Amino acid sequence: MDKITIDQIRTRLITAINQSEFSQTELAKRVGVSQSCIAHYVKDDKMPALDTLANLCVILETTPSYILCYPNAEY
Repeated sequence: MDKITIDQIRTRLITAINQSEFSQTELAKRVGVSQSCIAHYVKDDKMPALDTLANLCVILETTPSYILCYPNAEY
């Protein structure tokens, strides 16, 4: 098994955010962070805290397993 990298995790998070029906502002309101936090996640220069990641997964209707590149995880 190959090692999971932070770049793989970031790519999945960015993809999930970009493919969502929410604007960055709406997503930020739903998660309880600022719009600039979401922008930083998308720009690939910051990662969310674990609780924020969990809430993003719920709102984006994906699983932490998928975002974290767990083998055989489904979107």
